[in-house]
Amino acid sequence: MPHPLFSPEVRMMLAEENAPGLREFCESLHPATVAEALDDDFTPEQLWEVISQAEIRTQAAVFEYLPPAAQVEMAEKARPQMGQLLTKMSHDDRVDLLKRLPGRVTESVMRLVDEADRKDIATLFSYGENTVGSIMTTDYAWLPAAATAAEAVDQLRAQAPDKETIYYIYVVDDAARRGDGSLAPRRLLGVISLRDLILAPRHAIVRDLMETDLATLRYDQDKEAVAQLFARYDFIAAPVVDDNFGLLGIVTHDDVLDLVQREATEDLQRQAGVGPIEGAYLDAGFWQVWWSRGKWLAILFFFQMFTINAMAHYESQLERVAYLMVFVPLCLSVGGNAGSQASTLVIRALALGEIRTRDWLLVFRRELLMAVALAGGLGVLSVVRTYLATPETVLVKLPDGFFWNLNWAVTFAVMGICLCGAVIGSMLPLLIKAVGKDPALMSAPFIATLSDVLGIVIFFKFVAMFFF
Repeated sequence: MPHPLFSPEVRMMLAEENAPGLREFCESLHPATVAEALDDDFTPEQLWEVISQAEIRTQAAVFEYLPPAAQVEMAEKARPQMGQLLTKMSHDDRVDLLKRLPGRVTESVMRLVDEADRKDIATLFSYGENTVGSIMTTDYAWLPAAATAAEAVDQLRAQAPDKETIYYIYVVDDAARRGDGSLAPRRLLGVISLRDLILAPRHAIVRDLMETDLATLRYDQDKEAVAQLFARYDFIAAPVVDDNFGLLGIVTHDDVLDLVQREATEDLQRQAGVGPIEGAYLDAGFWQVWWSRGKWLAILFFFQMFTINAMAHYESQLERVAYLMVFVPLCLSVGGNAGSQASTLVIRALALGEIRTRDWLLVFRRELLMAVALAGGLGVLSVVRTYLATPETVLVKLPDGFFWNLNWAVTFAVMGICLCGAVIGSMLPLLIKAVGKDPALMSAPFIATLSDVLGIVIFFKFVAMFFF
């Protein structure tokens, strides 16, 4: 949503061609606030006119906060200026931008950056989509181990304007060449915080000040490992290394926040039977959303046919006790709700690393005991509810002396369906995880559909037990 205080002022300055005012607007406010004010149906040309009044670093900072769709439109409209802007953007953000651009635009923009930047972009492009390497930046501060604290501060002063963060400084050894003559990544020796460096004696050696007990990420690890590492150690940034402990880049806390938000959104979408949708709700393409939602509805519709088959199997019993059908929705909802609860807890525990697939027996025992306890509680409620609130239209159709038969049939069906739903909901995500798939695919609607099928069978088994 555009910032309500600044958007009208920006439009007025544009109309008046007030370049000094636009420059002050861009440079006096936080880049996120500037971008928020510009998220108000400004044309790409107007956006360029506004940010072009600021110096290039500010332009890049504001550009990074603009919505992805606006970034793409601006890149297509002002390609020569984009080349200069790319050199000042965060390395990971510019790669994300180039991935969103049409191929022809990407090629034309890449011709405008120097060889070093092209190599860096190509390297980051090469990492797998779901790996740590795909979200890291090569924009980090580093120091040689032999430097003194005073020399290190001077070097950082020179590096700081071009680095994404200097709160953690990575200590590396001398560059070495591979067999083909290319430079290998410098081996990571340790890390030192800016605070420790500033407080150290001027002549202290970085090697003696650095921390060597390092928590690192491998470039080919799954992105989920990043969030787990940051949550465990409360890092601002973490180094990414190769097989030889060569420093490839870093992952920063802002990228982790974005990652966690995306992963949480995807998990919620999958659990809702939607499937991951790229982009914001209003920005996502109509047919993309139609396909993501429609395919899951079709799958669930197919599985609901088993519910029809189960009911058809008991058709002869239905004719004799059709009045009991009013209790079916009550019983089936219990299974879906119990399964949804269990699956949500297990999926979240898997995502946080609290349990693993090898813990299935522990999970099964816990959920079985929990399901028994929950079923017992619901059984008591069912007895009370059936005794006090059974519709009169049902009571008049009951054979004489069958009131408690009805009560026990409904009560035991509720308990059995609850037990079945909870166990299914807890075990299916673990099974999917064991075969290497995303456990969030075991969405609540899918588990509810399975519970419905088994619920019909359980309900009529107890009806048959107490009525026939």
